[in-house]
Amino acid sequence: MKLLLQRVREARVDIAGQTVGAIGPGLLVLVCAERGDAEEQADRLLAKVLKLRIFADAAGKMNLSVQDTGGGLLLVSQFTLAADTRGGNRPGFSGAAAPEDGRRLYDYFVDRARALHPVVATGRFGADMQVHLVNDGPVTIPMQG
Repeated sequence: MKLLLQRVREARVDIAGQTVGAIGPGLLVLVCAERGDAEEQADRLLAKVLKLRIFADAAGKMNLSVQDTGGGLLLVSQFTLAADTRGGNRPGFSGAAAPEDGRRLYDYFVDRARALHPVVATGRFGADMQVHLVNDGPVTIPMQG
């Protein structure tokens, strides 16, 4: 799996002009399942996301996690994180999980996040989404596992 985390002041996902998921301060997490991924990768990455110390403490140092701050998680499926741009000018996506596997792992990731964290919003798997965010910092961190 690949994730892209963005520390945000706020973020939301719109579909056809309607907001389907929104958070205040927290993390926007773009989630990509790749071929061969399983629940173990999702569990490991989610544990890391929840404990990653990228929020400022009272001294202004990145020393707090999203769990420490009570921030939200906005989880958005994004198969394009699996893009292979090594050849030509058109990215290839053969490394992405098949749609049914990607949906299963995304849903698993969301369900586990909701079991472990109080504020979780989502986009919609496979939808044409518009993601709005105010990146805080900016802080953007790729993760793979």
